[in-house]
Amino acid sequence: MKLVLSANNLSKTYNARGTSHVAVAGISLNLHAGEILGLLGPNGAGKTTMAKMISGLVCPDQGTVEICGANPFRKPSTLRNVGVVLEGNRNLYWKLTPAENLEYFGVLRGLSAREARTRADHYLNRFGLSKKKKVLVEALSRGMQQKVAICAALLHEPTLLLLDEPTLGLDIESLEDVKTIIQNLAAENRAIVLTTHQLDVAQAVTTRTAIMKQGKIIAEENTSDLLKRFSGDSYVIEMVDPVAANLSSDLQNAGCMIENRRISFHGDNTSIWKILGKVDTLPIERFYKDKADLAGVFMKLTKG
Repeated sequence: MKLVLSANNLSKTYNARGTSHVAVAGISLNLHAGEILGLLGPNGAGKTTMAKMISGLVCPDQGTVEICGANPFRKPSTLRNVGVVLEGNRNLYWKLTPAENLEYFGVLRGLSAREARTRADHYLNRFGLSKKKKVLVEALSRGMQQKVAICAALLHEPTLLLLDEPTLGLDIESLEDVKTIIQNLAAENRAIVLTTHQLDVAQAVTTRTAIMKQGKIIAEENTSDLLKRFSGDSYVIEMVDPVAANLSSDLQNAGCMIENRRISFHGDNTSIWKILGKVDTLPIERFYKDKADLAGVFMKLTKG
C-alpha cells in the first residue's frame, strides 16, 4: 500500500508565563492508503497538537512530517493532499447554503468556480444532500452539517483526511451514516486519521489504534490485535432461566461468578468442558468468549 503519512520523532513544547509544557514528545508513526488510524487519548495527551503538526498548522520543534513523500513545511503545496474536518461548528459558514459553502471552499482550494460547483453537486448527491443544497446551513440538522463539512474536505480530492470528533453530537441514524462514509472513503484508498472520545466509534471503524498519554504513544497496533491482546481467557454462559441456588453454589466452588442468569469464568479447554458439564441438562441461551472493548483497553492503558 502507498505510504501517505510519515511522521518521524515529532516534538512540540509550549512556553507560557515562564513555564514549559511538553505537548508532544518524540512521536513517530506511518499511515498507508486505505488505513484508518484512531488517534486516542485523554484531554491534554497531545492529540490536537499532533494533528496540527500533521496538517501544517503548527511547526514541530523537532522531527519531520512527510505527506505523499514531501515535507509540507518546506513545500506548502503538499497540503493540497490534506482534507480536514474540525470538531464542532467551525467548518462551514452558517449563513450560506451547502452549495455556496462548497463553491467557496472549492475555489479557495484552487478549483475553478465551475469545477467547484460540479464537485459540490457530486458529493452532495453522494451523501444524500441534493435536496438541501439551497437551504441555509444553520437550518440543517447536526448530522447534515457534518456531512456537508466532509464534502468540503473532499472537494480537492485529498489523499489524507484528518477528522476531529466527526460524530460528536449526532443522533443514532446520522452516526451510522458518518461511520459508513468514513469506511467507504478509506476503501477508496484514502488514509484517515480519526481523533475521537467516542471509543465505540473508533472500535467500529479504525484499522489501527494509537493511544497517547502525556505527549507519547503508549500503544500502537492493529485495532483487532489490540482488543485480542486484552481479551484474555474469560468465558460467559447465559442461561435461559436464573441459576438455581444449589447449582450456583456448585459453580462458585468451581471458580465461577454468578449474576442471575449469567455465569462467567476464566479457564482453558479442560475447565470449559467441566463447567459446561454442570449445566448440560439446562437450557442455554448463549455461550461466548468475553472480548475486551476499546473503552476498557483505553482505561487500562491510560489509568495504569
